[in-house]
Amino acid sequence: MEPVRELASFLRTRRERLPPRGGGRRRTPGLRREEVAAAAGMSVDYLSRLEQARGPHPSAAVLNGLARALCLTPDERAYLFRLAGSAAPEEPPPTGVRPGLRLLLDRLQDDIALVITDLGDVLAWTRPAEQVFGSFAGRNLLRAFFLGPGGWVPEEDREDIARGHVADLRATLARRPSARPLVDDLMTSPLFARLWAAHDVAVRRSDRKRLRHPVAGLLELDCEVVADVEQDQRLVIHTAPAGSVTAQRLALLTDPPAPPPVTCASRHPRHPALPVSGSERAGRLPEPWTPVPVFPSSAWSAAGNSPA
Repeated sequence: MEPVRELASFLRTRRERLPPRGGGRRRTPGLRREEVAAAAGMSVDYLSRLEQARGPHPSAAVLNGLARALCLTPDERAYLFRLAGSAAPEEPPPTGVRPGLRLLLDRLQDDIALVITDLGDVLAWTRPAEQVFGSFAGRNLLRAFFLGPGGWVPEEDREDIARGHVADLRATLARRPSARPLVDDLMTSPLFARLWAAHDVAVRRSDRKRLRHPVAGLLELDCEVVADVEQDQRLVIHTAPAGSVTAQRLALLTDPPAPPPVTCASRHPRHPALPVSGSERAGRLPEPWTPVPVFPSSAWSAAGNSPA
């Protein structure tokens, strides 16, 4: 069917499905053309010609009026614009976590999980995620990765991870033109500018990545990405195989070992104390951890480091 006839049929069926205002029963289903035209701010003659596939090409203002008058859903509104040969105007993204992703995140409170937008803004996270990566408040993972000091990603892995970020952002820009300011900012990064010129397009999904934690050392994580229907928010879950070295290191980060119990020797100095290793005196983690300086997570979080 030609788009103009498909548009005419769509308008008629959407009008006929709406119940009459004020209740009551009518011989013909739905709203009258006069009622829809008045709510859409257009003439009855113009609406009649559109429903008969005889009207001129409708403007964006006319299409928005029809979408409002016919009580179209976001998907139906986008379909209406496509039938008319126009791109649907972008709707502002929600500022909070979508209910479906919030429900999933609430059930993952013992896991390393966070919700981000398709532009890399962190919206919510679990306590284990903060224990491993530090506070995410006000953080944008893309800005931190390309414009921050780095340090989390091993140098030999940086290019592949950067390529995935760039390809995903290009896919986002195709459906969300408001991503352009972020792209312009990131172009100050030579790495981003070079990869952007390659025009790769791919939405981020499951992945495995290596991160160099400032305390725990190297972490090898499986990364699962769950996107909502609108594709503007994602739930990102980091896991490690059970029994792996990374799983042991994550357990010590999220569940720190309890302080040593008070012994009789510590209560009575005259009794000899039990032998203590040098690493235990230094407060270091047991092998296979790499001995590195320990400092508060707020220090490296505030420095702009990113696990992206």
